[in-house]
Amino acid sequence: MLGSTPRLLLPLPSSRPALSQARTYAICLRPPVVYPRKTVPRRYSERKTYLYNQYIRLLQSSFERPLILFEHSDFSATRLIQLRAEIAEAVTKHAKTPSLATPSPAPLALEEYPTFTILRTSLFGVALRDLGQFDESVRREVAKSIQSTLAVLSFPTLNPPQLKAVLRVLARSVPPRQPKTEAQIAEEKKAAEAAFVPGRRPKRQRPTPVPDLKLIGAFIEGRLFKAEGVQSVAELPTLDGLRAQIVGLLSAPAAQLSMVLNEASGAKLARTLEGFKKSLEPQEQEGETPPS
Repeated sequence: MLGSTPRLLLPLPSSRPALSQARTYAICLRPPVVYPRKTVPRRYSERKTYLYNQYIRLLQSSFERPLILFEHSDFSATRLIQLRAEIAEAVTKHAKTPSLATPSPAPLALEEYPTFTILRTSLFGVALRDLGQFDESVRREVAKSIQSTLAVLSFPTLNPPQLKAVLRVLARSVPPRQPKTEAQIAEEKKAAEAAFVPGRRPKRQRPTPVPDLKLIGAFIEGRLFKAEGVQSVAELPTLDGLRAQIVGLLSAPAAQLSMVLNEASGAKLARTLEGFKKSLEPQEQEGETPPS
């Protein structure tokens, strides 16, 4: 109506909670919710279908090829390229070391080098849920341990020296991120307050990214190993070392027998056999009392 004072319309309070803007990377193993108008089965785009099939193949290959799982953050494309080059250089130094799968050393082909792949955590969780080759306990353990962006390092074969060399290179190239101290936090806050000018928009400053790479576990021969287990697998000896240990175990009794016979040469042999004969006789014979 003309001449009336306009009223301010306030939005009604919504019963729905506000959506959080923080992105999570946790893996959910529960089946998807089926809505009345939802298309079942779900149809993915070409890119997601390709990634889903790739993750399925990766998980299936873990029964023959070790998969090392990492959590990564603040990596740039240039830093990832450099990291892959460092991994290839570390593996090349151990290319002639026989693995636990190949009986003889052979130079690695280009496609047999370990590959470092960045994964989409949500699709990886779907692939892990749909693949029925893992126990439910293994799936729950993986879902509980992954809480951030995920990367996987796949090896062509189980080669402990190569695995140890790569883990050593990663620890040296990407050291663990140190938490900020209270003094550093107070200094940053003080600098931000000093740079603040009332009525002026603060200048946007992009923080320098500090890459972080954390080992969380591995799939080896279809089993899940935690970070401590991966370090133990990396400390295993080479194939030649295992052969030497087996030969030593098999030859130890023969070596001890040979040493005894060498000590009992000549007259010593007769006394040794006589003593062995008496040890086989019963301690108590008929008509004799046992020694007190």
